[in-house]
Amino acid sequence: MSDLSDYRKITSLVKQHEKWFSESLPLIASENVASRGVREVLASDLGQRYAEGWPGERVYAGCRYIDQIELSAIDLAKRLFKAEFVDVRPVSGACANLAVYSALSEPNDSLMALSIPNGGHVSAGKKEFSGTAGLVHGLQIEYFAFDKANMNIDIDESKKKLRALHAEGSRLKMIMFGGSLLLFPQPVRELSEVALEIGAIPCYDAAHVAGLIAGGEFQDPLREGAHLMTFSTHKTLFGPQGGTIVAKAEYGEGIKKAVFPGTSSNHHLHNVAAKALTFAEFLKYGRAYAGDVVRNAFALAERLSELGEKVIGENIGYTKSHQIALDVTRYGDGGFVEKKLESMNIIANRQLLPGDLQAGRHYTNPGGVRLGVSELTRLGMKKNEMQEVADILHLALNSEKTSEVKRRVSRLRRSHQEVHYSFKTSAAYFYGQAGAKSVSSS
Repeated sequence: MSDLSDYRKITSLVKQHEKWFSESLPLIASENVASRGVREVLASDLGQRYAEGWPGERVYAGCRYIDQIELSAIDLAKRLFKAEFVDVRPVSGACANLAVYSALSEPNDSLMALSIPNGGHVSAGKKEFSGTAGLVHGLQIEYFAFDKANMNIDIDESKKKLRALHAEGSRLKMIMFGGSLLLFPQPVRELSEVALEIGAIPCYDAAHVAGLIAGGEFQDPLREGAHLMTFSTHKTLFGPQGGTIVAKAEYGEGIKKAVFPGTSSNHHLHNVAAKALTFAEFLKYGRAYAGDVVRNAFALAERLSELGEKVIGENIGYTKSHQIALDVTRYGDGGFVEKKLESMNIIANRQLLPGDLQAGRHYTNPGGVRLGVSELTRLGMKKNEMQEVADILHLALNSEKTSEVKRRVSRLRRSHQEVHYSFKTSAAYFYGQAGAKSVSSS
C-alpha cells in the first residue's frame, strides 16, 4: 500500500532534477526550456480532457473552448511557417512522421532518407534497426548517397540512385530530408525535382531545425520543393514536447485521417494549447532567437576548434544550425565521454558519425558527441558565454578536475536562470516554489 512518503519521494526527485539542471550546462540538441506561461498551460485542466477528431467534428462533447484553442494553434502555425495546411495533433515528431507515412504510402513501398550514422533519425529507419518507418509501417528504406567531406547529401549520386531505383521498378513513394544530426541546409530544391519526376513525394523532417526555419536562419523547405514538413515542437522551437505537420493543402484530408483515427486517439489537449502559445511567442521573438542560436553555435564550434578539439565540418564552417558534432575518439568513445561530462554537470549526448559502423563502432560507443546551444541561448547566453562554455568543455575533456569543472559550470549558470525570448522573462526552474514571480520582458 502506498502512503504519503511515496508522494514526497517523487516530488523530491523532481525538485532534485530541477536543482541539478539549474547548476548544469544543458547541451542536448533535442531539448529546450519552455516559458512559464507555456508550462502553466501544460498543468491546466485541458490535460484531463478528450477531443478526438478535428475541430467541429469531435467524437466528444465539452470542446467549446478546446476547438477555439486548436483552431488558433493552426492559424498561428500557418502564419509562422507560411503553410496552406497544418495539423497540430501529433503527440511527437516521430508520430507526425508515422502519420505522413500512413497518408502517403502502403507497406512494402519505399522511402529514401539518410542512414542513421549519416545523420538520419530512427523514425525513418529500417525494420532491422527497429526504425519507425520499417517496423511500424513496413516501408523499405533506401539511403541517400552521402558526402562525408561536406556533411551533406551527395546531390549527383543521389540523383543517379533515385533514377536507378525508378528504372528498376522500385515503389519509391517518398523522400525524407532532414534528420537528427543536421549541421547544414540540404539540397531540397535539386532533389525534389527528381523525386517528383519519378513519382516520389518530397518531405522534410524538421524536428531539429523548425525554430531556425521559422526564424529565417536555415532553409525554407516548403518554398524549396518539399510538399510536407514534420517537426517537433520542443527543440529549436521552444515549446512543449509534441509534433506538428505542415503541408500543401492537397494533402490535408489524408493527413487528418492518418492522425485520427489512424495513428492517435486523444491528442493531449494541454499540449495543443501550449503549442499555440509557443507559436505566438515565436512569431514575436523567433527571428531574434534563431539568429542568436546560429551565432552561438558557430562561436562555440570555433572556440572549441581553436582549443584543439576535433570539430566536424571545420573546413566548411562547422555548422549553420544549433548543432555541433565533435569527434571524441582521442578520448575513448562517445559513450565514455557522455558519462564523463554528465559527472561534471555537462549534459550532452553521444552521436554516431559517418564512418563509425565501418570502424566497428556502435550507437553505445560511437565516435562522436553532439552538442546543441538551443537551451543555453534561451537562458540568455550569447557569444561571450559560448567562449566560457568551450573552455569548460575543453577542461572537462582533457582532465579529471571534476570539482573545478563543476564550480565553473555553477558560476556560469548563476546569472542564467531565466527564460528569455518570451512575453515574460521568468524562472526556468520553479517546481515547488509557491508564489514564484514573473516580470515583463523588455
